[in-house]
Amino acid sequence: MNIPNLLTVLRVLLIPCFILLFYMPYQWSYMAASSVFAVAAATDWLDGYLARRLQQSTPFGAFLDPVADKLMVAVALVLLVQTHANFWLTLPAAVIIGREIVVSALREWMAELGARAHVAVSNLGKWKTAAQMLALVILLGNPPVVTFWVILGYGLLLVAAGLTLWSMVHYLLAAWPHLREGSEKK
Repeated sequence: MNIPNLLTVLRVLLIPCFILLFYMPYQWSYMAASSVFAVAAATDWLDGYLARRLQQSTPFGAFLDPVADKLMVAVALVLLVQTHANFWLTLPAAVIIGREIVVSALREWMAELGARAHVAVSNLGKWKTAAQMLALVILLGNPPVVTFWVILGYGLLLVAAGLTLWSMVHYLLAAWPHLREGSEKK
């Protein structure tokens, strides 16, 4: 266990904390939940940076890091969909969660073919993650009433959903030759 892996484990452990804070019946609970989520999001960047800088990449970290990210984002989106209960949040949330399922399955399938590198993380995914995390920090930090901040959060989440679809198409196009291979043999 090294520092990057400990940060990744911390990110998973912070999920119940921000859920608990989010549901507390106090006005400050939104900001507290958002702050914990922001710390967790920062550990996502920090653990990757430290793993590369200190040359402490491990198979455990390579497995847990994307799982922690997906858990954190999915839980935040579910909390927000339940609380906001509107089209402007539900549609991008469904797109983002759906894309994660599709791309995870695609990466697993490509790994079985020995072609995992064809569906590696791209810079587009980094922009998507930045827009998504900022949107979630903003939305978690505000009650579900129409304010400038909530509208900004919705806008950023829509941008993240658009980038999510674009990156999914990018991954599918990279995998397309392998996907077609099986159908041509029939």
